[in-house]
Amino acid sequence: MLGRRARKQSCFEDGGAKDHSATHCHHHGNGRWARQRGLPRIKGHEKGADAVRECVEGCGELKVEYLTLYAFSAENWQRPKSEVFALMRLLEKFLKDKTPELIEKNVRLQAIGRLTDLPDNCQKRLHESIKRTASNNGLTLILALSYGGRDEIIDGIRSLLREVEAGHIDRAMINPEMFSKHLYTRYYPDPDLLIRTSGEMRISNFLLWQLSYTEMYVTPKLWPDFTRKDLFAAADDFAKRQRRYGTV
Repeated sequence: MLGRRARKQSCFEDGGAKDHSATHCHHHGNGRWARQRGLPRIKGHEKGADAVRECVEGCGELKVEYLTLYAFSAENWQRPKSEVFALMRLLEKFLKDKTPELIEKNVRLQAIGRLTDLPDNCQKRLHESIKRTASNNGLTLILALSYGGRDEIIDGIRSLLREVEAGHIDRAMINPEMFSKHLYTRYYPDPDLLIRTSGEMRISNFLLWQLSYTEMYVTPKLWPDFTRKDLFAAADDFAKRQRRYGTV
């Protein structure tokens, strides 16, 4: 996750943060957390919802403007049907129960991914929550749902090709900036910081285009155990870094 100037210990001011905070929440560590306690995997996902609240509230304290959570990947559809069904039910419940809280905290909800792949009930609940929070102007919380970085790039290429074939764009005009306008994230700035939980040293098909110059922070904490203190630790670490973007 990443952010705009932080009030807590000026976490982002010296680090040169831009406007966005993207945290990798591919629910990494949820199943492990449950297994360590002899619980069903879904209990780990349920506990992971607490970490979402911790992140949202922590980002509010840090004055982060954008927070992206990798909630459900395109690859997650390959999990057992019973687990996928339970995750979709959990998503519905989260949206139903937490939307009033998001409104109270002035959080605007958005979503990226192949959202039409979600069950109809989830799509309906998601669109309702997005609509109800649309006028909020605090933190923008972006849920990556049925999301895959490679899928996003392919969808972006298809979108760009349609514009070229329709004569709206000359091939010679295509550049990185134009291509970015055809991605799911076209309305949001690129992330400044990626936080990975459970010690995973990979980006797992998350925001492949957008992470080109993103700083990474890896914590051994499993996602259900992640708290705002861990968020603040990541922010403090980020503030100490000098970002060069390929320059000296």
